[in-house]
Amino acid sequence: MRPSARPRLLLFSLLALAVFCIFAPTLRAAGLIADLSHHLVAITTAFAGSDVLVFGTTGGPDRDVVVTVQGPAGEAMVQQKSRVGGLWLSTARVTFSDVPLFYAVASTRPLAQLQAPDELARNQIGVDMLKLQPIVVEGTGDRRVGQFRDALIRRKEQAGLFQAEVRPVTFIGDRLFRTTLSFPANVPPGAYQVRTFEFENGLIVSAQTNSLSVSKVGLEAELFNLAHLQSWLYGLTSVALAVAAGWAASALFRKA
Repeated sequence: MRPSARPRLLLFSLLALAVFCIFAPTLRAAGLIADLSHHLVAITTAFAGSDVLVFGTTGGPDRDVVVTVQGPAGEAMVQQKSRVGGLWLSTARVTFSDVPLFYAVASTRPLAQLQAPDELARNQIGVDMLKLQPIVVEGTGDRRVGQFRDALIRRKEQAGLFQAEVRPVTFIGDRLFRTTLSFPANVPPGAYQVRTFEFENGLIVSAQTNSLSVSKVGLEAELFNLAHLQSWLYGLTSVALAVAAGWAASALFRKA
C-alpha cells in the first residue's frame, strides 16, 4: 500500500468497523453488504497509482468472500514475428474480444481451495477464467490460439494490468471483511465493476456489484480530451509548438 494512502485507509477502516458494529443486528438480517472507500480513482498529472478499500459484511459466519475488479472490455491483438528475408515481419496474429483493460481478484483463500470450478468459470473469477474470445485468426491454426492467449495474459501481467496474484480478504470477527485493491499508475480510464461474491460449500449464495470510475481530472483530462476528441486541433497545436521551439533554438544558435 502506498505510504500516503495508508493513514486514510486505516481511518476509514476504523470508521467502517464502528458503523458495522453499531448496526450489527440489522446487518445480520440483510445478507451480503459491500461498499468501497471511494468510487472515483482520479488520474492527475502527479498520479502514481491508488488504493481502494472494499469492506462489508457477509450473510452468515464461516463463508468465503471473493472480490473481483474488472475494467471496460475491448479487443486486443497478439502478433507473432518471424524472420523473413532478413527482416522481422508479422507472420501470424490473433485478435481477441472481451479483453478487460484491467483485472484483479482478492479472496479469503486460494481460489482452488473454494472447490467451485463451475462457479469460478461462470463468473470469470481468476485470470485463467477470463473468456477471451478469438475473433480473428491469421497465419496460424486453431490449435495454437491458446499460445496466443497465454501471450496476451503475460503481456497484461507484465504491464501490471492483469494481477494474477490473488490478494487477501481478511475478516474482522466472523462476518466483517475488508480487502484493498491496488491500481497502478498506468491504469486505463473508464467504468469499472467491483463484484463481491459470497461462497458457501462451493456455491455462490449471494453477490453484489459496485461501480468504480477511473477518470482523468484537471490538466490531464484537458490534454486527454484534446488529443482524443479534437485530434486535429491537438495535432495542429503540437506542430505549432514544435515549429516555435525549433525557431527559438535556431535563433539562440545564431546569436551564439
